[in-house]
Amino acid sequence: MSRQDLNPCQQKTNDATRKHNYHLQTENKDDKPKYGRGVALGKYVITNNYKEALPGPNQDHMGILPRMWSDQHAENYMKFYGPLEFSLTSSNEELREAAQQVKQGLQNGEIGEEQYISFLRRFRDYLEVHPPTLWQNIQYMLSFQFGYMYWRYFMWNFVGKQDDMQGRYNGQGEWISGIGFIDQMRLGSQQNLPQDKLDNKGRNTYFFLRLLLSISGLVFQLSRNPKQFWVLFVFFMFTGIAIQFYTNPYIFQPRERDYSLVGSFYIFAIWIGLGVLALFEEFKKWITPRIWAPAITVICLLAVPVLMASQNWDDHDRSGRYTARAAAMAYLDSCQEDAGSMLFTIGDNDTFPLWYVQEIENYRTDIRIICTSLFATDWYVDQMKRKAYESDPIPSQLTHDLYRYGNRDVIYLQKITENRWDIQDFMNWIGSDRPETKLRYYLEKNGADLSEYPESTLDLVYYPTDKIRVQVNKENVLKSGLVKEKDSALIVDYIDIDLPGALAKNRIMMLDILANNDWERPIYFSGGSFDSAEYIWMKEYLQLDGMAYKLVPIRTKNRSPFEMGRIDTDLMYEVVMNWDWGNSGSPEIYHDPQTRSQGLSLRSNLARLMEALIAENKIEKAREVIDLAMTQLPVDRYGFYTFVEPFLDGYYKVGETTRARELFDTLTGVYKDRLDYYEGTSLDQQYEQIEEILADMEAYKRVIDIAIENDDRELAEKETLLFNEQLDRFGFYQDSFLNQLPEIPAEPSTPDTMRDSASDTDSVNP
Repeated sequence: MSRQDLNPCQQKTNDATRKHNYHLQTENKDDKPKYGRGVALGKYVITNNYKEALPGPNQDHMGILPRMWSDQHAENYMKFYGPLEFSLTSSNEELREAAQQVKQGLQNGEIGEEQYISFLRRFRDYLEVHPPTLWQNIQYMLSFQFGYMYWRYFMWNFVGKQDDMQGRYNGQGEWISGIGFIDQMRLGSQQNLPQDKLDNKGRNTYFFLRLLLSISGLVFQLSRNPKQFWVLFVFFMFTGIAIQFYTNPYIFQPRERDYSLVGSFYIFAIWIGLGVLALFEEFKKWITPRIWAPAITVICLLAVPVLMASQNWDDHDRSGRYTARAAAMAYLDSCQEDAGSMLFTIGDNDTFPLWYVQEIENYRTDIRIICTSLFATDWYVDQMKRKAYESDPIPSQLTHDLYRYGNRDVIYLQKITENRWDIQDFMNWIGSDRPETKLRYYLEKNGADLSEYPESTLDLVYYPTDKIRVQVNKENVLKSGLVKEKDSALIVDYIDIDLPGALAKNRIMMLDILANNDWERPIYFSGGSFDSAEYIWMKEYLQLDGMAYKLVPIRTKNRSPFEMGRIDTDLMYEVVMNWDWGNSGSPEIYHDPQTRSQGLSLRSNLARLMEALIAENKIEKAREVIDLAMTQLPVDRYGFYTFVEPFLDGYYKVGETTRARELFDTLTGVYKDRLDYYEGTSLDQQYEQIEEILADMEAYKRVIDIAIENDDRELAEKETLLFNEQLDRFGFYQDSFLNQLPEIPAEPSTPDTMRDSASDTDSVNP
């Protein structure tokens, strides 16, 4: 958000004054030199232009205690610490009015934090974001970094943990003791909790026993041996609070970071042992040690280790759980076999399990896995250019000297033409070291003062157009099996791509593969992101083949951002019915949050396949897919009940009314259970949880609507009465639902009408 994030090459070359002011605020600094082997010279040489290569800090944003930072996570900061203040550096009246509207819109709740940040980023050249004050930084440090990101973790270990969900100030992942009135003061009513909350295996309560015993040991050591105490205390602080201060964690992290602080918890646990001695020393004054010593030992064993084992075993037992392995194999089995398939993955969760089954179990080593987050490093690109097991090197024209560290880490658009270039011509430009491809040439041609730019900036490659075209080799498409012969008429002649204003190295390399593959080898994407860049800006040219999305030259207009690509029902059905599910449906294993979240993708993809099969009147296959989903992804183990609704509708569509009603009862039972809990809470707590209440009401209504749409009148009428009773309990919310109450159609008057209605019910939009 600050000026330090700007790259001079992105600024208007004719705005010399503003550029000069920018350089007064920040000075570029040298990067670390990167050495590589100089073959011609026979010695190692510096391979990057490191002089003034890194943007220096903005002086306005430097302070005694800089804590709140990161443009990347600005939305999260705003949600909890208020809007980022800014002032305009331009006198443009239109921009001034727009800025005022944005500020007012955020204040009135008309726009959200994302839209606010989007405005700041769009006009970042014309405004200055104010740095947080010293007091704001201190508040952030104390409330989030020390409070939420340390104290909460500390209490998990010595008092108890609410559940296994990640906390984001959302009522999840809090500490809890098991002592009702204490927990109620912090978290609201703990009476009549929904069953799925009580059944969460991550819900562990220690009743403050561990903490009290530790404090006893701490006090005992301080009184008996202060020197030893202060050694342990310093160790405890430096492995806890000091780590939080030093690492300066931003809000929020991709996952809980309690593991980084485990050293301090180990130290505090030492005082538990000393606490046993402290109790013995205190009580031996009143009772003979011969009697009291074993009694103290037994009591402490029951209060801490036995209690810990009983509470923690179920959510720490990983025996027999193969869900990660099964998911990895599902991804690989979704890729075409022995065709040189390349699978783009994004991060840890969709990459590491795949590496495991390939490297350790030697499974589907014909597939080249390409992790896009690592694809921005030269060493990883080098790996991709070598054969691995049965997988051939990636098709690429860029050589090591063109993508090495410090070279083409990022390139920027300097639009010269509106013409759409062939991707091969585009990559030839990117891979060229001709003077006209460098920013120096562009700036000099436009009359810019080159002395205002560091040498590293002048050596950057730019691209003159953001419009490229990918030609489709139909012969290769059919020969490689990317598209079946029956769909050949759907193949387009070319695909047009519109690029953003900057390309990082990983995106350059993805385009490099695309340009040099010529549709000979299948390209797949693991999904899991809505960013178009992760799909090489071709989200409308995908085909869902199980868990992976295959790039195909057939355009499919997506119904929603959550549904990408077309489906070949025969192919996908064969894939999913042959998956090895491990023991994902077993009630004996712990379905951890990652397993449950993975179930979202599995359910969603199976639901899409089911709907496509019904649309093609392949009813028996659709029924098998529903049964598969309900067996391997049981409702009570995987949660996320919204993603079960398509299968409820599917059961009706395939004629399984009895099973539909059973699933109906399960889903409505969940929502009634939750609403019963909300009803028993205070009015203030209800207002705090209004979003959750409304969400459950809406979900409850959607389930009833599915029964209505499928002409299950008896069930719908009965449940609508119960729904209205639930609604009456939350009278002050009724306005939100008055226009949304389930409407049961009138009883059909003639047999013909009934047949028409049934026919409509059986239809499904493809």
